[in-house]
Amino acid sequence: MIIKAVNGKAPQIPADCYVAENATIVGDVTLGANCSVWFNAVIRGDVNQITIGNKVNVQDGAIIHCTYQKHPTVIGNNVSIGHNAIVHGCIVEDNVLIGMGAIVMDNCIIKSNSIIAAGAVVTQNTIVESGVIYAGVPAKKVKEINQSNFAGEIDRIATNYVMYSSWFKE
Repeated sequence: MIIKAVNGKAPQIPADCYVAENATIVGDVTLGANCSVWFNAVIRGDVNQITIGNKVNVQDGAIIHCTYQKHPTVIGNNVSIGHNAIVHGCIVEDNVLIGMGAIVMDNCIIKSNSIIAAGAVVTQNTIVESGVIYAGVPAKKVKEINQSNFAGEIDRIATNYVMYSSWFKE
């Protein structure tokens, strides 16, 4: 793993987190408890701050970055960031699933209890309301979560990733 200070700011990673051997975490990055950062994931806090809450999983190949002198990235608790997703200079509140290959761009706010579908592109300055699924390019509201087959999936995935990470800590 590459864990490296940039401009005097080093990542803060609690002992109960799992970071894969080829993950990269650099600069002004703070992880909460029970997080996991998977293979080839990059969390790059070089140009602004990245704050990640508790029980967050950053899956394989995902990229989290921020915007110089404009937008830090803030991720809440119980968030899953899917394989190859990009989360850039935005706010992701608690209990959110960012699907595989999704892109969340600068100055977006993803409100709690929402899902960004796989492959969706959430364009700059978008506010995703709580309790909905956004999908497509550009991403638009497609459904309420409680009217979908995805109710309960956000917590299930986040909880499973805590379990998966325990397998790698042995």
